[in-house]
Parts: sequence; structure tokens; C-alpha cells
Amino acid sequence: MARRLGITHDDVLVAAFAIVDSDGLDALSITAAADALGVRPPSLYSHVDGLPGLLDDLATKATAEFGDALRDSVDQRSGDDAIVAFADAYRSWATRVPGRYELTLRAAADSDARRIAGQGALDTMNKLLAGYGLTGSRSVGAGRSLRAALHGFVTLEAADNLGRGSHDASFSYLIGLILDGIRSPIRNQGA
Repeated sequence: MARRLGITHDDVLVAAFAIVDSDGLDALSITAAADALGVRPPSLYSHVDGLPGLLDDLATKATAEFGDALRDSVDQRSGDDAIVAFADAYRSWATRVPGRYELTLRAAADSDARRIAGQGALDTMNKLLAGYGLTGSRSVGAGRSLRAALHGFVTLEAADNLGRGSHDASFSYLIGLILDGIRSPIRNQGA
């Protein structure tokens, strides 16, 4: 194997994401990432703290990317249009890069870095919900419900467990239910 000198931490992440994107999270290993970079596996240990460290770094970066996609989806939008755009972006991103989406769900050892990376998605969701007058615990309850509904749908869809018929129509129906819930006068009491 030809040795490639001068790899960086970013090079390792790019190679690891390429593996995750093409073959899934289970295909990722230090050896696979090293092979993709044309180096020996020990060469990666100066850039990441083994496979757990690599997974943490990938999870943090994927979480930030996901937050950016969600934020960008609602730019110049408000109300129902913004919720629909947010939900569509959520589904699209999770479907387009399922391995990265799975990484966003992974518990990370460096919770501060992960919290900072996830702040973009949280800020976007809070801004959307504030447009409906939801703040504090009501916003938390609505945000958790929105995320759970979207995650449930994309997870079932990815596992091909939604059954026959139009998944797009079912997703639109789900978003309608979410919007009805957000607009409900008894929304998230004591959440």
C-alpha cells in the first residue's frame, strides 16, 4: 500500500463519511478509513481516539451539518410554510445520508461539543415554535413531539415498514397532524 503522508483530522473525517455514506455506519472501522486514505491503521491514531473517538467526531460534525440543513430550509419562511419546509428538510437529509443521520442519534463522549453542534437545529426549531406563541416548557414539549414524529416516520420509511401506498401522502398527513397540534389551544400543557 502506498503511504500517504500529511493527512489531517479533516481528511480522516472525509474518508470516514465517504464509507458511512456509501456502505453504512456498520462498515466503518479504523482499518476501512485507513485503507480509504492509503495509510496504515496506526497512522489514524494521531488524529482520532480510536473508533469511539472517530465516531464521536463524526457524530458532532453530522449533527452540525444536520442543523445547518434545517436552518437553511426555513430561511425567509414562517408559520406553517416554515414547519413544512423544516419537516421536508429533516426527511430529505435523513433519507439522503442515512448513516450521517444515524450518527446524529449517537450519544457522544464530548457532550459539550455535541451540544454546541446541535444548537443550530434547536435554535431553528425554537424560532419556528415561538412563531406560534410557544415558549418555555410548551416549546420543549412541542419540539420533542415534532422531532419524535419526524424521526419515527423517517425510521419506519428507511426500514420499509410503512406499507404500501404513497409515503409522500402519509408524510403530508403527518405534517398536517403536527400543525393541528401546534395550533391547538391545549397544546403541551405542563410538558
